[in-house]
Amino acid sequence: MLSRTADHLFWMARYMERAENTARILDVTYQLTLLPRNGEDVDNMWSGMLKVMELQDAFKARHSSFSTEAVLDFMIFDRDNPGSIYRCLRATRENAHAVRGTLTSEMWETTNGTWLKMRDFSPAKMLEAGPGDFFEWVKYRSHTSRGVTIGTMLQDEALRFIRLGTFLERADNTARILEVKYLNLLPGSDEEVQSADYYQWSALLRSVSAFEVYRRVYRDQINPLRVAELLILRADMPRSLARCMKEVYSNLARVANSRSAETERLAGELEAHLHFGRIEGIFEGGMRKYLEDFRDRIFDLGCRISDDFLIPANA
Repeated sequence: MLSRTADHLFWMARYMERAENTARILDVTYQLTLLPRNGEDVDNMWSGMLKVMELQDAFKARHSSFSTEAVLDFMIFDRDNPGSIYRCLRATRENAHAVRGTLTSEMWETTNGTWLKMRDFSPAKMLEAGPGDFFEWVKYRSHTSRGVTIGTMLQDEALRFIRLGTFLERADNTARILEVKYLNLLPGSDEEVQSADYYQWSALLRSVSAFEVYRRVYRDQINPLRVAELLILRADMPRSLARCMKEVYSNLARVANSRSAETERLAGELEAHLHFGRIEGIFEGGMRKYLEDFRDRIFDLGCRISDDFLIPANA
């Protein structure tokens, strides 16, 4: 497959997944701001979320306070913010248009329809209906896009690069969602994290569509250690780090070329670490440090994939 085609497919999938996960991280933070808190706590929540998203400085350059309205506008509608949902869905459509001949008509119509609908949204309309409804719409459109992709695409290299982009992005964002929980919502020690209340942990689980899954797997009250285990080490949980890396490694192996052996080895090493890991060991070493290290390794894998298969950044 041509590098340019693979590049557009890879980034088309990443941007769609990024839009969905941005909606998820905004949703969980917004839900937690509705719990009884003072204004300073709410500002710290949004500030911590933006820090984990690496957008805190960009936000501060445009806004004077971390109010809910300002953060939602910045993260959803801001056309100058490369991480906003607006920009992500626009980039998804642009990449899809560039390889329209490679996609099925159903895929193109789904992607284009999502972008056209996004252009009709406004901050006033979103706040009037409630941010939760908008976040659900973004997630639903991402689910639809994935379903159409799996249901209509030929099982060839094009699909593999789409899946590779999807799960690499999902791994990074699941780690970010967990990091927001540990860094921002409960800024104390890991021991304090383990004593968090039911509502915060249930909000986190719902943000990654894992509340019902948790009940089915563990069948008891929500326990922070088990929440972390589910979202990090359980390979049968669709959004867990373990599942994401299993998919990344599998799809890398199917598109391997003469340059990608080291990239494949590093992906396999990370997948094996998650497969054989124990959550007690992760907590002992520090959850925040673990998540930061994981995101560094995901970033490195993304750079290596670009070098091995896609268009160089300066091309």
